[in-house]
Amino acid sequence: MLAFPAGDAASTIGTLGYSLCANRDLIGCNWLCDNVSERTLCQSCFHTTKIPDISDLEKRRQWNRLERAKRRLFYALIKLNLPLAADPDVSQGSLRFELLGDRLLPNGEKKRVMTGHDHGLITINIAEADDAIREKNRTMMGEPYRTLIGHFRHEVGHYYWDQLVDRPGAIDRFRALFGDERRDYSEALGIYYDNGPLADWQKSFVSAYATAHPWEDFAETWAHYLHMVSGLETAFAYGLNPQPSEIGAPPLIQLADPYHVSDHKQLLDHWVPITVAMNAMNRSMGNRDYYPFVLSSRISEKLHFIHDLIKQQ
Repeated sequence: MLAFPAGDAASTIGTLGYSLCANRDLIGCNWLCDNVSERTLCQSCFHTTKIPDISDLEKRRQWNRLERAKRRLFYALIKLNLPLAADPDVSQGSLRFELLGDRLLPNGEKKRVMTGHDHGLITINIAEADDAIREKNRTMMGEPYRTLIGHFRHEVGHYYWDQLVDRPGAIDRFRALFGDERRDYSEALGIYYDNGPLADWQKSFVSAYATAHPWEDFAETWAHYLHMVSGLETAFAYGLNPQPSEIGAPPLIQLADPYHVSDHKQLLDHWVPITVAMNAMNRSMGNRDYYPFVLSSRISEKLHFIHDLIKQQ
């Protein structure tokens, strides 16, 4: 983190070998560009290849909120040393983001933008940045948890499945834990939306949507892993040191850096007590559970698989 006088930002930063992101004035991006790369956009904004019509102030506000969440995503990807495409060009496999809104066609019909991933291209409907719309979608789809950062973490999980899992060795372990991804994807989603999640899904899946297909199970679990390490880092930064869940267990020693812990069990041992405390705090304020998840032993195995994938980078 760098601090500088508000009225002399550009010249001060320039002497340190950086320049301000070109999106600073548009959406308040507070990231910097390394002058060596000669880019005008920071590493996070650089990977956004399409944006909404910014002459519409509401769309610009939504874009602002999406990029703020995406910077948190990129912070984690960089800390975890995960591969990022050097240049988000239009080729398949290059990580890039399109943040777009629905369009009204000349015939009066609305062309919807569908949030999803396709060979490195992640599309997010900017309407998700509207709290009322996101809450409506959350309720309509029966989801206990739906956030902007959750969308980004989920969709980038699909990207890293292509990068890290779809290869000899990893794919066999993946199929043993998550199932066979060669199952017809469209058919599986149709069955899910027609019939809902499997009975007793909580025993093996981190969310109901994870039951739809092994790819979605991986993406949901991947997002959850990023929730966990990011949440722990924030908790520790504020001096929140959890107590062990088991009575009589020795006190937990705060982890130095949750992003670089070798033992997966240590993450869970610290994370679970914090989530219990967060839920208790929310209930005391009359709100629904802040963390509506239960991490079973099977889910822990899946998180362990993702932990190992990342540690190999």
